[in-house]
Order: sequence, then C-alpha cells, then structure tokens
Amino acid sequence: MTQIPLKLLTHDFYGRSTPKVARDLLGKLLVRTLGRRRLVGRIVEVEAYLAKSDPACHAARGRTKSNTAMFGRPGRAYVYPIHSRHCFNIVTEADGVGTAVLIRAVEPIEGIELMKEHRHRDKRLELARGPGCLCQAFGIDRHFDHWNLTKGRQLWLADDGTQFDEKDAGTSTRIGVTSAKELQLRFFLRDCPYVSGKKQGRVGVFAGSGNAA
Repeated sequence: MTQIPLKLLTHDFYGRSTPKVARDLLGKLLVRTLGRRRLVGRIVEVEAYLAKSDPACHAARGRTKSNTAMFGRPGRAYVYPIHSRHCFNIVTEADGVGTAVLIRAVEPIEGIELMKEHRHRDKRLELARGPGCLCQAFGIDRHFDHWNLTKGRQLWLADDGTQFDEKDAGTSTRIGVTSAKELQLRFFLRDCPYVSGKKQGRVGVFAGSGNAA
C-alpha cells in the first residue's frame, strides 16, 4: 500500500494563538509509527484551552506535577489519563504559558486494521471518535507526555495539503466542561460522521468567530 506523502508541522505552526492553532489543525494528520507500521488519521474535531479566563483549562490553577507539560514549549504533547484511557493535547503559544489544544476525534486514514486491534472494534466509525478512543486506537499513553511532536519520530502531526472551505467547519462550546461553558472553543468539520459531539454549530471558523481571537 502506498503511503500518503506528509509534511511535518514545525514549531512555528504551534507557537501561535491557541484558537488559531486549533482551527488550523482541522484537516491535518495525526501520525503514529510502531516499527514499520504507520497509523494516520485526519483531525476532524479539537478543543482549545486557554491560560487566561478559562477555568476549564488544566493550567488555570498553576503548574503541578501532572500538568507540567502544558507549560513547555509549543509543539510538545500533554497526555493525561482519564478513566482507563488517555487524552492527547498539543501545547501551543510559548514556553511557560500553559495553553493547549485537545484532539477530540480523527477520521482513520491509514493503518486501520491495527487500530481495530487496539480498539477491539470492527467498525471504522468507532475507532477514533472521542479523545479516549483516539488514544487507544493510536497507542498514545503517558509515555508521550512532554513528547516533541516536531521531530517526526513515533508521534507527530503533518500536512498533506488538504484544505477545507470555510463553510465546511464550525465552532461550538466544548464538551463535558463544568466551567467556562459559554466559550466557543470547540472546532470541528460540520456533518462529518467521525466527529464525537454535535455536528452543527457556528459556520466560518477559519475567518475567526466567537472567542477564537
């Protein structure tokens, strides 16, 4: 099987406003290598978490042993456990700020059979829809906390040139947060079956909307 040609996302991509990084991650590729096997998924849903005026952000109460990765350089991974699975976040902006983007869902593109083994599921739609399912499908755990995603080793993000029209994407409030519930910081591809939450929302996230400044 011919592998998709990929362009690695660099430090400069992540070192920007968190909502803008979140918007721009839609359509990008999450890549995981295990030996000679490669897993690839197209990002279809993310959430931004901000350092200021966002009590839902893990960094809101300052640096702790468990959230230290959030205060690292942009382009590093912040992975934390939730129940028996994990959530995968990408650190943004600048060293010491404490902001990140949660990857909520991807569309499986490559390595689907291995994802099925990891998930113990046969339906493609059930493999990586939701942050915990995504991490299980891609074999992402606390080993990747602090991981440098700009090196192109084992776990990274890439661009294959795919672009979406503004009308194809939307924004809404985040899923499952108990504070700052009004912030429009969830970004997703509208009407995409691989999105984990509601598939409708404000249109035009690439032009900037809501709190995505």
